[in-house]
Amino acid sequence: MKHAYLIIAHNEFEILKKLVSLLDNEHNDIYIHFDAKVATLPIIETTKSQLYILKKRIDVRWADYSQVETEMTLLQEAFSKLRYDYFHIISGVDLPIKPQNYIHKFFEKNRGKEFIDYCLFGFTDKMNRNAKMWHLFPKDFKNIGRLSIFKRIFRAAFIRIQQIFGLKRNKNIDFRTGSNWVSITAEFTEYLLSRKDNIRKTYTHTFCADEIFIQTECWNSEFRNNLYDYSENYRGHMRLIDWGRGTPYTWQNNDYEELMQSDRLFARKFSSENMEIVDRIAASIK
Repeated sequence: MKHAYLIIAHNEFEILKKLVSLLDNEHNDIYIHFDAKVATLPIIETTKSQLYILKKRIDVRWADYSQVETEMTLLQEAFSKLRYDYFHIISGVDLPIKPQNYIHKFFEKNRGKEFIDYCLFGFTDKMNRNAKMWHLFPKDFKNIGRLSIFKRIFRAAFIRIQQIFGLKRNKNIDFRTGSNWVSITAEFTEYLLSRKDNIRKTYTHTFCADEIFIQTECWNSEFRNNLYDYSENYRGHMRLIDWGRGTPYTWQNNDYEELMQSDRLFARKFSSENMEIVDRIAASIK
């Protein structure tokens, strides 16, 4: 099997270099998108994997459609290069926590399954707010204070008007949500790319579309039957993520045993402030 790792990076390049070194394998190719806001790109090298640094660099903003655009650009770039069996969307602060031969055998055993996380409860109101309303000035969701007073008032008033009059977009779509970090097949990737224009139309001016579009597109297609694990414990995408201690929690040096004893394949997230845990994991799975 052949794997494409699609990495979204904007900082913590010491972690990124470690991630790439752990993925550097003849069965893997690596694609990296650096945020357009990054002034100086780090030097990244591989010895076994083909490494592709995307020339198209998007100004990625939290909760904005630019995150979906980045993921779709990575998928398109990799899909156009080679017929990979799996496409893994990960961030530059993630790490594998199993050796590459273990990961390859796992996907060989589960060939054809889609590894997508789903939130199972309490998402209806969230979807009505995030995906069925028009959201203005999406590039400034995270730093709403950047907007002028007029734009802030106009944005809030427009949301309120939609609520008062029961105005909704995307009325007939059964939206779903979950983590945006996934491992998907070539077949589902091709399906997503075939719906590129529809995806843009549906998810532009929504809120946190990157946590909605893959789940929704899969749920409303035949690929829903191929989900690996439909549960709310992040086993669906085989990532170890702790939302109880953080947003998400950054793994610390004393978390080594928990990470190594997990049945997951990848963990999120790590920081260069805690390189001891990163180096211990690397030494264990190399």
